[in-house]
Amino acid sequence: SLKKLLLPLLLLFSLNSFGNSKAKKLIPSLLKKNNFAMIRHSIAPGMGDPDHFKLRDCKTQRNLSQEGRDQSAKIGKLFINHKIKKAALYSSQWCRCLETAKLMNLGKVNELPFLNSFFRNFEKEEYYISGLKKWLIKNKGKRPLVLVTHQVTITGLTNYFPDSGEIVFVNIDSQNKFKVYGTLKTR
Repeated sequence: SLKKLLLPLLLLFSLNSFGNSKAKKLIPSLLKKNNFAMIRHSIAPGMGDPDHFKLRDCKTQRNLSQEGRDQSAKIGKLFINHKIKKAALYSSQWCRCLETAKLMNLGKVNELPFLNSFFRNFEKEEYYISGLKKWLIKNKGKRPLVLVTHQVTITGLTNYFPDSGEIVFVNIDSQNKFKVYGTLKTR
Protein backbone atom coordinates (compact mmCIF):
# COMPACT_ATOMS: atom_id res chain seq x y z
CA SER A 1 0.00 0.00 0.00
CA LEU A 2 0.99 3.63 -0.38
CA LYS A 3 1.21 4.03 3.41
CA LYS A 4 3.83 1.25 3.63
CA LEU A 5 5.89 2.91 0.91
CA LEU A 6 5.70 6.42 2.40
CA LEU A 7 6.38 5.50 6.03
CA PRO A 8 10.13 4.75 5.54
CA LEU A 9 10.51 7.99 3.55
CA LEU A 10 8.77 10.03 6.26
CA LEU A 11 10.97 8.45 8.91
CA LEU A 12 14.10 9.19 6.89
CA PHE A 13 12.99 12.80 6.35
CA SER A 14 12.28 13.31 10.05
CA LEU A 15 15.69 11.89 11.02
CA ASN A 16 17.44 14.16 8.51
CA SER A 17 15.58 17.26 9.65
CA PHE A 18 16.37 16.38 13.30
CA GLY A 19 20.06 16.09 12.41
CA ASN A 20 19.94 19.44 10.61
CA SER A 21 18.29 21.20 13.53
CA LYS A 22 20.94 19.72 15.83
CA ALA A 23 23.70 20.89 13.47
CA LYS A 24 22.07 24.33 13.23
CA LYS A 25 22.42 24.67 17.01
CA LEU A 26 25.77 22.93 17.63
CA ILE A 27 28.06 24.02 14.79
CA PRO A 28 27.64 27.81 15.30
CA SER A 29 28.33 27.25 19.03
CA LEU A 30 31.98 26.78 18.03
CA LEU A 31 32.17 30.55 17.57
CA LYS A 32 31.68 30.99 21.33
CA LYS A 33 34.63 31.26 23.67
CA ASN A 34 36.00 27.99 25.11
CA ASN A 35 34.06 25.67 22.76
CA PHE A 36 35.74 23.33 20.30
CA ALA A 37 34.95 20.27 18.21
CA MET A 38 36.70 16.91 18.10
CA ILE A 39 36.03 14.67 15.13
CA ARG A 40 36.87 11.00 14.98
CA HIS A 41 38.39 10.38 11.53
CA SER A 42 35.92 9.25 8.89
CA ILE A 43 35.28 5.62 7.95
CA ALA A 44 38.51 3.61 7.67
CA PRO A 45 37.67 -0.11 7.64
CA GLY A 46 39.34 -2.30 10.25
CA MET A 47 40.72 -1.57 13.70
CA GLY A 48 44.09 -0.28 14.85
CA ASP A 49 46.99 -0.34 12.41
CA PRO A 50 49.10 -3.10 10.83
CA ASP A 51 52.25 -4.27 12.65
CA HIS A 52 54.45 -2.66 9.94
CA PHE A 53 52.86 0.79 10.58
CA LYS A 54 55.05 3.81 9.75
CA LEU A 55 53.85 7.33 10.57
CA ARG A 56 54.77 9.00 7.24
CA ASP A 57 53.90 6.02 5.00
CA CYS A 58 50.19 5.80 4.26
CA LYS A 59 50.64 2.43 2.54
CA THR A 60 51.43 0.93 5.96
CA GLN A 61 48.31 2.37 7.65
CA ARG A 62 44.57 1.84 7.77
CA ASN A 63 43.14 4.47 5.44
CA LEU A 64 39.79 6.00 4.55
CA SER A 65 37.48 4.06 2.26
CA GLN A 66 35.63 5.89 -0.52
CA GLU A 67 32.69 6.07 1.88
CA GLY A 68 35.03 7.70 4.43
CA ARG A 69 36.28 10.24 1.88
CA ASP A 70 32.68 11.10 0.95
CA GLN A 71 31.82 11.38 4.66
CA SER A 72 34.75 13.81 5.19
CA ALA A 73 33.53 16.09 2.40
CA LYS A 74 30.01 15.92 3.87
CA ILE A 75 31.35 16.96 7.31
CA GLY A 76 33.05 19.98 5.74
CA LYS A 77 29.85 20.97 3.93
CA LEU A 78 27.95 20.65 7.21
CA PHE A 79 30.29 23.23 8.79
CA ILE A 80 30.14 25.53 5.75
CA ASN A 81 26.33 25.34 5.59
CA HIS A 82 26.16 26.36 9.27
CA LYS A 83 28.27 29.56 9.21
CA ILE A 84 31.78 28.11 9.58
CA LYS A 85 33.76 28.40 6.34
CA LYS A 86 37.24 28.40 7.93
CA ALA A 87 38.54 26.89 11.14
CA ALA A 88 41.70 26.55 13.18
CA LEU A 89 42.05 22.95 12.02
CA TYR A 90 44.38 20.49 13.75
CA SER A 91 44.88 16.81 13.02
CA SER A 92 46.59 13.69 14.25
CA GLN A 93 49.58 12.81 12.07
CA TRP A 94 47.92 9.53 10.98
CA CYS A 95 47.02 9.52 7.26
CA ARG A 96 43.30 8.80 7.85
CA CYS A 97 43.00 11.85 10.12
CA LEU A 98 44.98 14.14 7.82
CA GLU A 99 42.88 13.05 4.84
CA THR A 100 39.64 13.56 6.80
CA ALA A 101 40.75 17.09 7.73
CA LYS A 102 41.92 17.98 4.20
CA LEU A 103 38.70 16.76 2.57
CA MET A 104 36.65 18.89 4.99
CA ASN A 105 38.07 21.91 3.11
CA LEU A 106 37.96 24.29 6.08
CA GLY A 107 41.46 25.70 5.71
CA LYS A 108 45.06 24.79 6.39
CA VAL A 109 45.51 21.49 8.26
CA ASN A 110 48.01 21.69 11.10
CA GLU A 111 49.54 18.53 12.56
CA LEU A 112 49.29 18.19 16.34
CA PRO A 113 51.11 15.11 17.74
CA PHE A 114 49.01 15.16 20.95
CA LEU A 115 46.09 14.07 18.73
CA ASN A 116 47.93 10.91 17.64
CA SER A 117 46.57 7.50 18.53
CA PHE A 118 47.88 5.51 21.49
CA PHE A 119 45.71 2.47 20.67
CA ARG A 120 48.73 0.13 20.56
CA ASN A 121 50.52 1.95 23.40
CA PHE A 122 48.04 2.66 26.19
CA GLU A 123 50.96 3.41 28.50
CA LYS A 124 51.30 6.69 26.49
CA GLU A 125 47.69 7.77 27.18
CA GLU A 126 48.61 9.99 30.15
CA TYR A 127 51.34 11.74 28.13
CA TYR A 128 49.07 12.42 25.14
CA ILE A 129 45.94 13.42 27.07
CA SER A 130 47.71 15.66 29.61
CA GLY A 131 49.66 17.30 26.76
CA LEU A 132 46.47 17.81 24.79
CA LYS A 133 44.69 19.34 27.81
CA LYS A 134 47.54 21.81 28.35
CA TRP A 135 47.59 22.69 24.64
CA LEU A 136 43.79 23.20 24.58
CA ILE A 137 43.81 25.42 27.67
CA LYS A 138 46.61 27.52 26.15
CA ASN A 139 44.80 27.74 22.77
CA LYS A 140 41.20 28.11 23.93
CA GLY A 141 40.88 31.54 22.30
CA LYS A 142 41.20 30.11 18.78
CA ARG A 143 37.75 29.99 17.26
CA PRO A 144 36.39 27.97 15.67
CA LEU A 145 38.76 25.22 16.80
CA VAL A 146 38.34 21.80 15.13
CA LEU A 147 40.46 18.75 15.98
CA VAL A 148 40.51 15.56 13.87
CA THR A 149 41.71 12.59 15.85
CA HIS A 150 41.02 9.01 16.99
CA GLN A 151 38.44 7.32 19.18
CA VAL A 152 40.98 6.68 21.97
CA THR A 153 41.94 10.36 22.10
CA ILE A 154 38.35 11.61 22.23
CA THR A 155 37.42 8.99 24.84
CA GLY A 156 40.59 9.73 26.86
CA LEU A 157 39.73 13.44 27.02
CA THR A 158 35.93 13.27 27.36
CA ASN A 159 34.92 9.71 28.38
CA TYR A 160 32.69 9.68 25.25
CA PHE A 161 33.05 6.87 22.65
CA PRO A 162 32.44 8.40 19.17
CA ASP A 163 31.50 6.71 15.92
CA SER A 164 33.59 7.23 12.76
CA GLY A 165 33.16 10.80 11.57
CA GLU A 166 31.17 11.79 14.64
CA ILE A 167 31.57 15.40 15.81
CA VAL A 168 31.92 15.85 19.58
CA PHE A 169 31.34 19.38 20.89
CA VAL A 170 33.36 20.23 24.01
CA ASN A 171 33.47 23.21 26.35
CA ILE A 172 36.35 24.14 28.64
CA ASP A 173 34.74 25.59 31.77
CA SER A 174 36.18 28.18 34.16
CA GLN A 175 37.93 25.42 36.17
CA ASN A 176 39.51 24.08 32.93
CA LYS A 177 37.30 20.96 32.98
CA PHE A 178 36.31 19.46 29.63
CA LYS A 179 32.58 18.84 29.18
CA VAL A 180 30.79 17.36 26.15
CA TYR A 181 27.74 19.52 25.41
CA GLY A 182 26.63 17.81 22.21
CA THR A 183 27.42 15.23 19.56
CA LEU A 184 26.52 14.91 15.90
CA LYS A 185 26.71 11.66 13.94
CA THR A 186 27.55 12.12 10.26
CA ARG A 187 26.49 8.77 8.87
